[in-house]
Amino acid sequence: MIALLVRDLRLALRAGGGFGLGLAFFLILTVLVPFSVGPQSTLLSTIAPGVLWLGALLACLLSLDRLLALDYEDGTLDVLATAPLPLEAALAVKGVAHWITTGLPLVVAAPALGVLLNLPAQGYGWLVVSLALGTPALSMIGTFGAALTVGIKRGGLLLSLLVLPLYVPTLIFGAEAARRGAVGMSVETPLILLAGISLGCVALLPFAAAAALRMTIR
Repeated sequence: MIALLVRDLRLALRAGGGFGLGLAFFLILTVLVPFSVGPQSTLLSTIAPGVLWLGALLACLLSLDRLLALDYEDGTLDVLATAPLPLEAALAVKGVAHWITTGLPLVVAAPALGVLLNLPAQGYGWLVVSLALGTPALSMIGTFGAALTVGIKRGGLLLSLLVLPLYVPTLIFGAEAARRGAVGMSVETPLILLAGISLGCVALLPFAAAAALRMTIR
């Protein structure tokens, strides 16, 4: 599993598709928002948690079509399906690699981008916590979606249509936790629900993704 994780991390860093593309998209979206809504600092500070969470979600979505497609094309998935390592574990590792190369950089970069949106000072910590708890769910849901659509020509749009509705609960509780933290309200409930979603996704979705992938490559 460690060797597979290291391989996926190396491929992602060499290709630059997850790490650089997601961060660039997150930065561009955050920079463009003040141009679209105006320079009012009060308005920007109000919408900052939601905009930052939506940007992180879309940045994660951007790299999903590459998550399994290259491995499907070069036959790696066929090898993984017949390897001693359970396919469920292999897909869980791929979800972890996607989070490390896409979700983790977004968590690190979010406070710096919060400055551009005039995020209140007390909201930075809760924004980081909410993203750290929620982005693993985005990666695991994305892995499940990629397993459903791998092998389908031009399946990127279908993948987005399948995954976006599943992202909604994570977006709601993540943005709500960051918003409450920014205005000094209690964040316990949305953070607990957010952690529950991520734990549930990590525990269940590798099995669902493996079942979908077995039907595709059979």
